Amino acid sequence: MKINKNIIKELNDYLDEFNLTEIEYTEKDVKVKVSKSRVSRNHEALITTQENKIKQEQVSSATIKKITSPIIGTAYLAPEPGGKKFIEVGQKIKKGDTVMIVEAMKTMNHVPSPLDGLVKEISVEDGQPVEFGQTIVILD
Repeated sequence: MKINKNIIKELNDYLDEFNLTEIEYTEKDVKVKVSKSRVSRNHEALITTQENKIKQEQVSSATIKKITSPIIGTAYLAPEPGGKKFIEVGQKIKKGDTVMIVEAMKTMNHVPSPLDGLVKEISVEDGQPVEFGQTIVILD
């Protein structure tokens, strides 16, 4: 049986022209079906990369310890302007240590660490407004 390549090429052109993913042609005892995936190889690679990144973030977020703001207010990293900060990146802290102050309605609220750990990141700047539940410190 000899395959007519012109038919396949023509069907392939129809796929592109009409934005189809599959087309079938039948003539007597010859049946030709042409299909193509709409997802390009680059797109598949991008999806795979994004899925891997999400999995890594899920794993790392499960092992990362976060301290969040208990209230809405203004975060202060030291007890007074120009004073020594409560915590520094790389410092070991214990459960109950004050990590910062959040001022709300002129009341200074000390934020204690709910767990032990090593300060990996301080996620807010001195004097920055914070929301309830916002991550303010990340521990390792």
